Amino acid sequence: MHPPEHWMRLAVDEARKGLGFTAPNPAVGAVVVKEDRLLGKGFHAKAGEPHAEPMALRDAGDAARGADLYVTLEPCCTHGKTPPCTEAIKAAGIRRVSIGCTDPNPAHAGRAYAILREAGIEVFENVLGEACRDVIRAFAHVQRTGFPYVSLKLATSLDGRIADAAGTSQWITGPESRERVQALRREADAILAGTETLRLDNPSLQPRPSDGHRPWRIVPDRTGTLPLSLKVFTDEFRDRTLCLLGPEAPAERRSALDAAGVSWMNVPTRNGVLLWKEFLPELAKRSIHHLLCEGGGKLSAALLDQHLVRELFWFQAPMLLGRGGRPAVAAEYLFADAPRLTRVSCEELGADLFARYFPMPS
Repeated sequence: MHPPEHWMRLAVDEARKGLGFTAPNPAVGAVVVKEDRLLGKGFHAKAGEPHAEPMALRDAGDAARGADLYVTLEPCCTHGKTPPCTEAIKAAGIRRVSIGCTDPNPAHAGRAYAILREAGIEVFENVLGEACRDVIRAFAHVQRTGFPYVSLKLATSLDGRIADAAGTSQWITGPESRERVQALRREADAILAGTETLRLDNPSLQPRPSDGHRPWRIVPDRTGTLPLSLKVFTDEFRDRTLCLLGPEAPAERRSALDAAGVSWMNVPTRNGVLLWKEFLPELAKRSIHHLLCEGGGKLSAALLDQHLVRELFWFQAPMLLGRGGRPAVAAEYLFADAPRLTRVSCEELGADLFARYFPMPS
């Protein structure tokens, strides 16, 4: 007999298929099991479409009666664009429900447990909870704070450089690391890059392959001087570009972006720096829950200095670029004030090292 954690891992795998597609909803996965046999599985594919539970129940069909349901997140219990999942579970005749984590949405939190138990369904809580909470960490952060979950990706030499003295940056890391970066892009709601990165590299900021996912490209253009010939302004996905304009940007810039079919937003600045903390909640309202920042050094420093980075993805290549190389974080910290991080995982990707870090409370 497989333990409950085995089946919940399958549900987590299902949930991850929805990452980057479901905002403003969370990514959720579910599986239906009877007598140690998988009968059905499903995930929430897109906001407005069926949730994971009815998809798994539909996959199982009539065999779901008397079966067990494993779901990564507490089922919804209110009417929205779709009916409540608690009603679908009761109607299907499920006998036991194992839930990975509680819904952080205050409108739902804890209510499903009582509803299901009142219907005579046995409920188990916090099954593989850490993995399930990891899947919805961006959604939960938005629910708690109103801010998007900002992750910072750095691809550097061992001495923390993102380019050599001549500005060359392709390729510091190897193909395995670059493939993992594409996977990170596919899980994000939006990709952010600094003006220097956009000018030098002219990236599309789109995942390759996309697997159907087209995240927003967030382009900070405080002075409105980035070349309008860049890919983010001209390619077939330019309607997925949001340009951030400071009060210094000329009015003609807004007209030019309108003509190109590119969205823009006025944002506040101070001393030539975007005040991210003042306008990031507006991005969350636009269903941008997970914002993946890909640098460069000045942008990384600004987000760290404003205490907005919730997670750091660091890819380190086995090379040294020396003091002439461009730093990943263009800031000068005194030892007492330096940002401190906790490493939560580390693995080898080809010749590179890939580590995840969470910031320590300041």
